[in-house]
Amino acid sequence: MGSYHYFEEYHQETTDHLKDQYGEILKGIGEDIAREGITKTPERAAKAMQFLTSGYCQDPAEILKSAMFAEKYHDMVIVKDIELYSLCEHHVLPFFGKAHIAYIPDGYIVGLSKIPRVVDVFSRRLQVQERLTHDILECINTTLQPKGVAVVIEASHMCMMMRGVQKQNSVTTTSGFRGQFEKIETRNEFLKLIDAKLS
Repeated sequence: MGSYHYFEEYHQETTDHLKDQYGEILKGIGEDIAREGITKTPERAAKAMQFLTSGYCQDPAEILKSAMFAEKYHDMVIVKDIELYSLCEHHVLPFFGKAHIAYIPDGYIVGLSKIPRVVDVFSRRLQVQERLTHDILECINTTLQPKGVAVVIEASHMCMMMRGVQKQNSVTTTSGFRGQFEKIETRNEFLKLIDAKLS
């Protein structure tokens, strides 16, 4: 159906521009950018930032469309414990954790690997956890048009752990539900299953 590309290459002009900017930042904090351990840091940081924000260059709906299959399956499909890494848009510091996603098909299923890829696309942008949850939920709901979608994200935020209140063990949980998951019994089944330790 659709097509998408995996981010592997760095745009040289962008890399050079970011490299210069990172060099200025390092000088601004008092670092010697000619020091052996630092000389390549601006370029490394430039490439890292491009990778960590590569979600801007990808279309998550196309990822789903590339692996949609007609199937008469109408029960819950859950992909849980999906690792995610993102950058807080307020401090450009990482937040990381796990996403748990479920949907109830209505004529179409999607290749299971595509759901974590959608999480990656939205995570690799400057984000807040609340919007990240909403973006994933609405993308799956709009593209697959299932009977229901559920998304729960649990994450730790370095902007709370390394600076500010410096609370090391705090975890933020956000959730979103559409369709049949708005019914309390369906939602409770999903929450019970993502909490279960199945052998």
